[in-house]
Amino acid sequence: MNKKYTIKDIAQLAGVSKGTVDRVLHNRGKVSPKALDSINAVLNEIDYEPNLIARNLKNNKIYTISVVLPDPAYDSYWKPCIKGIQDAIKEFKAFNLSIKAHYFNPEDTNSFIDINENVLQLKPDAVLLAPLFFHEALTAIENYNKQGTLVNAFNNQVPSEEIRNFVGQNLYQSGRVAAKLMEVITQNGQIAIIHIDEKFKNAIHMQEKEKGFRNYFLENKKSDQDITTLKLKKSTYEIKFTAFLKENPNLSGIFITTSKAYQVARIINETNNNKISIIGYDLLEDNINYLNKGTIDFLINQNPKQQVYLGICSLVDHFIFGKNITPETLLPIDIVNSENASYYME
Repeated sequence: MNKKYTIKDIAQLAGVSKGTVDRVLHNRGKVSPKALDSINAVLNEIDYEPNLIARNLKNNKIYTISVVLPDPAYDSYWKPCIKGIQDAIKEFKAFNLSIKAHYFNPEDTNSFIDINENVLQLKPDAVLLAPLFFHEALTAIENYNKQGTLVNAFNNQVPSEEIRNFVGQNLYQSGRVAAKLMEVITQNGQIAIIHIDEKFKNAIHMQEKEKGFRNYFLENKKSDQDITTLKLKKSTYEIKFTAFLKENPNLSGIFITTSKAYQVARIINETNNNKISIIGYDLLEDNINYLNKGTIDFLINQNPKQQVYLGICSLVDHFIFGKNITPETLLPIDIVNSENASYYME
């Protein structure tokens, strides 16, 4: 029942030559309709599956995958991605693949544009893209698509039909999860949604998280909940946030939509204002430190290492194993506190 059928076996069962079977299996050369019907009947009967790995190795085609992501030197959130890329390279080293990372400055849209233009010139078979800047990402995706380069995205959702697969969390839903947590741990009072460092209008991930957070309270008949949005820039965040604290003495909770929760937590910790609950994102060392101190109550783990690894796996499955690419690969929304944080750390 588990017999491995060879081309010779298929040829004998179909009553044709081995060369005819080879032409059908590899879609090359002309075959008569009668021979084609006979071979297909045998293939259906034996449930034949071609050895796609051997076929790709024999063809000597080297598939190139470019991973375009922010430079971890600017933001340590992206550092685990390096390990994810390395794990994928190690796992698939036996196949005809070239997987390379290309870094841009996450604080500079021109850097993002330049890196994508450089990658475009390389003409890779596929790009796994972190579309940090919404408008510039749409242009880059369009350029890749025109060139015939397949595009997958991770971490940030972008509404584009030209993206074959997205790997990451449902960002809207993660905002709702944060709102549910905030409802449980805070008393009546003002809640602040804080965006740090990025331009809100060009950052879909921030918008989706805020939308989910606000809609949770609206749908649960708490439209009177006092929710304020505060946007902080790297150069002035300390002065602006300190002033915000003084102007809002009834502040009971803070939801930070990026991995920079530690910046807010440090100021809260220095003011000894423990009545303010904090929910943020990502398992950066500084975030974990304030989580263990009790300044940060919860962190939502977005697992960037797993995102980039699964993004590469999707492309390898397509090129080497001939699998269809699914539109979405959604990761679970992990809620981390001081009691379980150690289980998430490598």
